Amino acid sequence: MNKFPYSSVIGCLMYAMVLTRPDLSHAVSVVSRYMANPGKDHWRAVVWILRYLAGTTCYGLIYGSEKYVKVNVEGYVDADYAGDLDKRRSLTGFLFMLNGCIISWKASLQSVIALSTTEAEYTAAAEAIKEAILLRGMVTELGFEQKQITVHCDSQSVICLSKNQIHHEKTKHIDIKLHFVRLEISKGVIKLAKIHTDNNIADMLTKAVPEAKFEFCLNLAGICRV
Repeated sequence: MNKFPYSSVIGCLMYAMVLTRPDLSHAVSVVSRYMANPGKDHWRAVVWILRYLAGTTCYGLIYGSEKYVKVNVEGYVDADYAGDLDKRRSLTGFLFMLNGCIISWKASLQSVIALSTTEAEYTAAAEAIKEAILLRGMVTELGFEQKQITVHCDSQSVICLSKNQIHHEKTKHIDIKLHFVRLEISKGVIKLAKIHTDNNIADMLTKAVPEAKFEFCLNLAGICRV
């Protein structure tokens, strides 16, 4: 282990994640938090990630499917409330797909401590919608017009909050800047749609999921043998 510093190994994993492996996002996000002072458990986690990579070297993202007639960007977002056991911060995970294949994704800790599940989910939705607006602009520049991007969310309370001015103990601590979500939805730029947790691909970006669910997410995300 001394020949390969933890930070160097994590750096290589992060490079792989950024290039072609969104399925590594959650795992790499977790182990990268301990780059300054890793322990044996962290090394074991890195070894498991390397084993996973060794067993899936033939997997990747495949673009150019002919089953879609027009360009269509859609997103999935999820959050894991207080998922970081050290600082009790929540995790944000989102991914965006173009014609059935991932083009953008993120798995990271939220910058502020959420005081409720609703706040964590709403913060994640805000981050995802920022990305949606950016991608909408990029698609437009490429000559494809998409008036509205659908972002799938498994939190009914967030969807209600995005449409109605509701104040109660679960939402009063949400920073006012996050309410731009409501503005973008009212303009028709973004549609926040309910999706069942079992079908939310972004789950794999915020938490460890069972093998069957992980394979299900990979399949929907277009990550397969190349």
